[in-house]
Amino acid sequence: MASLLAAACGEAVKDDHFAQDLNQQPAAPPPASVPEAVPVRIGEMGASFDACGTAGTTRHLDAGAALPVRLAPFEAAAETGRMPAGARFFICARSHDQRWLGVVFNDAGSLGPECGVSSPITSRRAYDGPCRSGWVPSAFVKLIAG
Repeated sequence: MASLLAAACGEAVKDDHFAQDLNQQPAAPPPASVPEAVPVRIGEMGASFDACGTAGTTRHLDAGAALPVRLAPFEAAAETGRMPAGARFFICARSHDQRWLGVVFNDAGSLGPECGVSSPITSRRAYDGPCRSGWVPSAFVKLIAG
């Protein structure tokens, strides 16, 4: 028991963390984590269905406003484009929490066949053009077909 008490007694630890130089700048916070790109996947329903089986339009946007399109399904993800109020687009994927939709859209804001997602494809894959793709919050999307 005496050896245990002796082991507990040691040198005092100097407590000088309060004696900072007031002219010293605080350390910069670590850089915020930026989410990596998450490609929008098409053909999730299989070869018997359109590559993107649902269409949508923007909602809850004021006239002249635009919906940011993100690189990944996170608010902190980089913005890759914007869709104006009333734009129409293809909905191809959903995030696990259902708060984000993976979309394919053209700059005209219409549902044209040129995007290549309105008919079946042979296998699931990441969308690679010719139209644009990204992620939008589901709260700002109204389903219009599919």
